Amino acid sequence: MATKRKRWSFGVVGLGNISDFHAQAINDVRGGTMYACYSRSPEKAAAFAAKYNCRAYSDFEMFLQDPELDIVTIATPSGAHLEPAVAAARAGKHVICEKPLEVNPARCRKIISACKRHKVELVTIFPTRFKDVSIAMKKAMDAGRLGKPVNGSAYIKWFRDQAYYDSGAWRGTWKLDGGGCLMNQAIHNVDMLIHLMGDVREVFAYATRPSRQRIEVETNLVATLKFKSGAIGVIEASTEVYPGFAKAIQISGTGGTMSCSEDDLDFWGFAKPRASDARTLEKFSVRSGTSGGAADPLAISSDGHRRQFQELVDVLKGRKDRLTCDGHEGIRSVKLICAIYESVRTGKPVKVK
Repeated sequence: MATKRKRWSFGVVGLGNISDFHAQAINDVRGGTMYACYSRSPEKAAAFAAKYNCRAYSDFEMFLQDPELDIVTIATPSGAHLEPAVAAARAGKHVICEKPLEVNPARCRKIISACKRHKVELVTIFPTRFKDVSIAMKKAMDAGRLGKPVNGSAYIKWFRDQAYYDSGAWRGTWKLDGGGCLMNQAIHNVDMLIHLMGDVREVFAYATRPSRQRIEVETNLVATLKFKSGAIGVIEASTEVYPGFAKAIQISGTGGTMSCSEDDLDFWGFAKPRASDARTLEKFSVRSGTSGGAADPLAISSDGHRRQFQELVDVLKGRKDRLTCDGHEGIRSVKLICAIYESVRTGKPVKVK
């Protein structure tokens, strides 16, 4: 699929809050251009197009039929990813889909199948994997520096007020949000946890909604995990913890421990130290001061998106062999999250299928 084409044209579908991060990222991609946008609202499409100097469409079929459009990024609500993603694949456009890939594994598989059938690339957006500190942790894990995995846990204790949930009719619904704090906010760390630790075999979970109203989903959840490796762990997720704290990952094994909060290393220690460890600590122990989206969903950087968009362009140009987070990677976290929700509903341990 590699080509000598100089530039790849991107089009954004769905013009809510996250679409601005897509456009900002695309404008920073080498070999990419912010070409078009689509919204059912002509006014919204026109305003977005004026802001980012691109073409506006309010007819989805016309958007997809544009021969200059190469890559479609899906920024609609989570439960509305399937239809535009499949349509884009059918039109021969490469697909970038916001997290989660979809709200259940069956809908994820339909997207994956469509992209495979029409021979287009599929990216699931998980910017946390592309942070420098995440890459360093993955390299240490792959090198076996932690020995036998013992424990892997993720903590996402954020704050979203009632106004956040009231800001869109789709928010907090099972159909379009796919879940609450776990599916929407914690999924970044859920993905990172299984990226480092491998897949989970079994889960048991509790979930509550302490004070938020007019929503269907959880705002507070704790899940215990039994990994396929034999390690165990915990996911703690909330959007009712005031004032909101940086998300954290803690990984331990018989040969070492790694712990990070957002972009910062809290601990980096191994039974067999290397000279490079001091440089790693120096690089990532300087407090960045960021808490990500802990209290504000817009207080994030577009750089992780840019890195993923850039990777797709590099794959299409033949500069890189494969994508870090394709559809098959994207479905892993959805399988785990849906198993956790089943455990909450049944009050029993659940195998992850």
